[in-house]
Amino acid sequence: MNDYEAKFTTAIQNTFYPQLSTQTQQFIRSKAFELRFSNQELKQIINIARDLEMWDEGDISEIFPEHSQKKVVFSRLTKAYNELRNKPNSYENFTLKNIPKERKFTFKIEEKKGFGLGLCPVASEKTRCCNLLTLDAVESCGFDCSYCSIQSFYNQNTITFDASFKNKLLNLNLDKNKTYHIGTGQASDSLMFGNREGVLDALFDFARTNPNVILEFKTKSDNIKYLLDNDVPKNILCTWSLNTPTIIHNEEHLTASLDKRINAARKLANKGVKVGFHFHPIVEYEGYLDEYKEVYDTLLATFEPSEVALVSFGTLTFIKPVIKQLRSREFHTKITQIPHEDASGKTSYPLQTKVEMFSHAYNSFKPWQSGEEKVFFYLCMEPHELWEKTFGYNYATNNNFENAMLEAYCKKLSQPYLI
Repeated sequence: MNDYEAKFTTAIQNTFYPQLSTQTQQFIRSKAFELRFSNQELKQIINIARDLEMWDEGDISEIFPEHSQKKVVFSRLTKAYNELRNKPNSYENFTLKNIPKERKFTFKIEEKKGFGLGLCPVASEKTRCCNLLTLDAVESCGFDCSYCSIQSFYNQNTITFDASFKNKLLNLNLDKNKTYHIGTGQASDSLMFGNREGVLDALFDFARTNPNVILEFKTKSDNIKYLLDNDVPKNILCTWSLNTPTIIHNEEHLTASLDKRINAARKLANKGVKVGFHFHPIVEYEGYLDEYKEVYDTLLATFEPSEVALVSFGTLTFIKPVIKQLRSREFHTKITQIPHEDASGKTSYPLQTKVEMFSHAYNSFKPWQSGEEKVFFYLCMEPHELWEKTFGYNYATNNNFENAMLEAYCKKLSQPYLI
């Protein structure tokens, strides 16, 4: 084994090289031996090759420059890669790969150590946060959204229920003279598993016992049978994460269609349940503004503002473990094919792109922004300065944001706001 053979063997360890096609492996190997790439350069080249496969953008050999100088080759390759990443994505010729039509799960019931109200897992001082409290009623999700961070924390094929969830809810020590906003959709989808293991029974009892709690169920499903068959406590909000048909089809695998989500929300609104909508993530691609506008207009035509408590906006934000997890999967996605800029220690779209997508969204909902029954709008996980650029105002602190949100929700739910 010559010196570079050993170096190459070492460099490809703990990389995605084994997951590349045989043809791509051979191409990278031949170019590495020809140009003597460093370990760090090889790792970046392998990641580029992996991304191109994942994005359904062809093989690295198609953008690999011909030149005898290593620095020139690496510079031009990186430039070509960034040009692909920085242009608006197109799903026109995008093909799905290895997306199951259904998923099989292992359901597990076990005693979960510790229990209580958790803080929103993405809260940050650098972003404006509503101080949402969370209850992990279920761990792991049965949907397969390309961008989901849950997959980096839990085994996606094992759905875990806490055996003592009901008893732990009963033992929560809450201040009866304070309003709480609690969500159950952080570690899983709030409704897709229905009342399995009595989860919804326990949560409905909890809501009735604690009328000072605003309990939010967030979902991408249309599994509302339990809510239609039972009296829903007035302090329960049901909210849907919505997206365009393009994103739902290509990136939100196994979720309910847009029409099914909206129809489910309409049925619950008919029953008197207050609903809400989260556009998170809004994703940039060719023609995205027009397609999102169609969704916004559909909501305006389908619901009265008196029926809607909230609309939120957010976009793609990545941490390194999630990108690594995505690269490890044998599937196609355009989700990471975005210009990654620093976003409070994570990566996201450039500020200008965010201003475009959020301002367009907010301006589309003008009919819901005034009057006695106006809807509460907010940005999720976004830096302070974006509020001013999107809404024309900002909250001085997270507590100010939380107070405004809770006051608006309580008014919509016709219940007192207890500070």
